[in-house]
Amino acid sequence: MAAVRGALFRAFNGPITVEDLPDPAVPRDGVVIEVRASGLCRSDLFAWHGHDPGLALPHVPGHELAGVVAEAGPATARWSVGDRVTAPFCCGCGRCEQCSAGNEQICDNYFQPGFTHWGSFARYCAISHADTNLAALPDDLSFEHGSILGCRMITAYRALLERARLAAGEWLVVHGCGGLGLCMVMIGTAVGARVVAVDIEEPALRLASAMGATATVVADPDDGRATVGAVREATGGGAHVSVDALGNAEVAANSVRCLRKQGRHVQAGLLSARATALPMATVVAKELEVLGTKGMSARQYPALMDLIAATTDMDLGMLVSRTMALEDLPEAFQTMEGFGGSGVAVVTEF
Repeated sequence: MAAVRGALFRAFNGPITVEDLPDPAVPRDGVVIEVRASGLCRSDLFAWHGHDPGLALPHVPGHELAGVVAEAGPATARWSVGDRVTAPFCCGCGRCEQCSAGNEQICDNYFQPGFTHWGSFARYCAISHADTNLAALPDDLSFEHGSILGCRMITAYRALLERARLAAGEWLVVHGCGGLGLCMVMIGTAVGARVVAVDIEEPALRLASAMGATATVVADPDDGRATVGAVREATGGGAHVSVDALGNAEVAANSVRCLRKQGRHVQAGLLSARATALPMATVVAKELEVLGTKGMSARQYPALMDLIAATTDMDLGMLVSRTMALEDLPEAFQTMEGFGGSGVAVVTEF
């Protein structure tokens, strides 16, 4: 293998540097992937801030990846050198009760590149339990577009179609139109829902409209009631499904308040460990559902791929705000810290 260049930090909130790293060892039941593209996600920012107590330093972040199998372990049956692959950010062991039930995303012994292990902001990345955790990348899907499936798009797909049971004709409200929220807009539109996009930034809302949102609402950061009122007016009385795609306590509460009776709130954005106050009296009075969601298993990728292929006006390129080199990561982290930019920044030069 070539020199393993990667971006890492040695202290939480410390400098992110690009250095030569040791070659990753191939797991006996896993693979080493030559990373061709890796997306930058707000979860990477959480890791850098030290919100994950299990993260060991020094650390290579990155968990949205696509690439080519460079080496396969002897106990790997399904994958060979040269295969084009991607992987979900939440990987399973393939043996526990949850994995046996098809819920690898909440595996009892979960593995997360970029969190529990070094991640994909490097030329090479090791993935354990490859037969459970890898998905084939179709030849007509670029590495750049394949990388952005592994966190945001799979989270949006499972959150809306499996957890919230979103149906054609229903009103879906998406709070926060960053990368995850825009994926929610795309998936909702693809299945025939009427989508209302909510954000404080006009450029993000213009992008959501271009992706199929029926209506947009400029959120008032100082008056949640005004935001909720605008959403309820746009939906004719409230959403059937409402999603916090940002990860903010006030946004989560507003999402619940936007629902009509027997509506479903999905918490997709990561929240801090601090308590989050939801209007539970409203949950009871309207018989609402409050749902959590955490990614999707690799076995469900074919259904997502089929939806993407069948939706002729779904342009994954609209999600990509920029491509960049590893050396651009420190600046990109700072931009994300300030909620700057829209869409997804993807590392394509290693």
